[in-house]
Amino acid sequence: MNAPGGASGAPEAIHAYHHRTKHHLDRYAAGPAGLDWDAQPEAFRRWSGTRWYGLPRQTTLPDIPWSALDEERPAAPFDLSSLSGLLRLSTAITAWKQYGDSRWALRAHPSSGNLHPTETWVIAYWVEGLADGLYHYQNRDHTLEWRASSLTASDSPGLWLGFTSITWREAWKYGERAFRYCQLDMGHVLAAVACAATLYGWRPRLVDLEHGALARCLGTGRAEDFTGVEAEEPEVIVAIDAPAGGEAPLPPLEWDEWSGVPSLLDPKPMYQWPVIDEVAVATRGALPLAHPGESRGPEAKPPDSGIRRNDIPDSPASQVILRRRSAQAFDGRSLMPLAIFRRILASLLPGGSPVWRMWDGAPRVHPVMLIHRVDGIAPGLYLLARAETALTGLGEALRCEFAWTPADSDLPLYQLVAAQAERTARTISCHQDIAAMSAFTLMFAAEFDAPIAANPAAYRHLHWEAGMLGHCATLEAEAAGWRGTGIGCFFDDADHEVLGLTDSRYQVIYHYAVGMPLEDSRITTLPAYA
Repeated sequence: MNAPGGASGAPEAIHAYHHRTKHHLDRYAAGPAGLDWDAQPEAFRRWSGTRWYGLPRQTTLPDIPWSALDEERPAAPFDLSSLSGLLRLSTAITAWKQYGDSRWALRAHPSSGNLHPTETWVIAYWVEGLADGLYHYQNRDHTLEWRASSLTASDSPGLWLGFTSITWREAWKYGERAFRYCQLDMGHVLAAVACAATLYGWRPRLVDLEHGALARCLGTGRAEDFTGVEAEEPEVIVAIDAPAGGEAPLPPLEWDEWSGVPSLLDPKPMYQWPVIDEVAVATRGALPLAHPGESRGPEAKPPDSGIRRNDIPDSPASQVILRRRSAQAFDGRSLMPLAIFRRILASLLPGGSPVWRMWDGAPRVHPVMLIHRVDGIAPGLYLLARAETALTGLGEALRCEFAWTPADSDLPLYQLVAAQAERTARTISCHQDIAAMSAFTLMFAAEFDAPIAANPAAYRHLHWEAGMLGHCATLEAEAAGWRGTGIGCFFDDADHEVLGLTDSRYQVIYHYAVGMPLEDSRITTLPAYA
């Protein structure tokens, strides 16, 4: 298990990185001077010179309504069909889009700029139809690429998903701020895995491994394999537990018979951003495990509280997940029904989504929202208190003139200011119309100084938590016929000025907008897999 805290000076390095990668009203964080889209890094890494295993493309997915997503159900067996479904619903391609000669893939989880820095790995023991070992998941073809076999045997089934980041996929476009986006993406991935695993009756669990063990387990520490190609930063391993079998043991840490050579994604990188490697090293550390007696925040009310999923249209959960898209524009007119708005907010609270069963840490990220068009809610600035710290610490840090008027009988929602906020939302979101044309736009304010001082890895985990919140919001919106979109570009300190934050006890780390999408009829949708 990891020891809390990172290298000496890590908190200072993290604060320096975060400060230098802020966008300001008069300038943006350091990034490339221009983009050559024809030279964009390859979106899919391949491992050549090794065996590959095709996964069933026509797998029958669980026929469970969205309203029953978080209900208990018998665990499915570990086999190729269920593994295929888990990957289809969490990290696979969900559709191809085409406009003219341009063609691009969409996946089950969003990514800033649709660049997808996250790579998926599968560790399998006694999965029917698959040899035990470590595999790279190639989501372009929905196949597994063999990497190694285990030196240790197991007498019981085991399944783990590992995740790594190729930061250059984001950095070639976004420069130094890219590390932040990789971590937000990781949060979306974790939430996608939690929802998909729930449909199979499995309980995903974060495995707390120190960085060296994580690198050995996923093979990213093998320098000889990555000579001359882009490195992969190990992020986390998720154990897929079948409740009847209890918790799976730790995944194998030693492997044999390594095979495969990774592909080069960008033969001619034009820039170098060494600060990304520096912050990656500084933020390695322990997972956000709950401390004894630590409050996880207000639980979402049970279904009979009035926050009912049956107040909104119901669809199979697998269809909701597979049709999820990031909105490119909102209509700026549609009024969101109050029942849908309340259901979205309830999913952000502990207990409001199966996502939060996987997250052991107390809530550290709190949604502040600019509400524009929600039926029964006056436009203005609001806060959803996910934990008592939102009312104490954050309450003390925000503007003293905020009203803190309770705005819902069941949810810890407070009106801070009543005001038309479209212009403010557009300005602080890097002048993007989508923030003003939404039904509401979220700003995720994270506890910052204290968690990072206690464990520098919290810098990653705060971004994961924000990404998970965004994913909960976007799936609930999608289920109700609305849509969400992440906004990674925002003016950090302009946010803080709006909120009255004058120091780094709290920092806004993500924006997310929800609204009624406008569809572009010129873009063609094609199947994910033939």
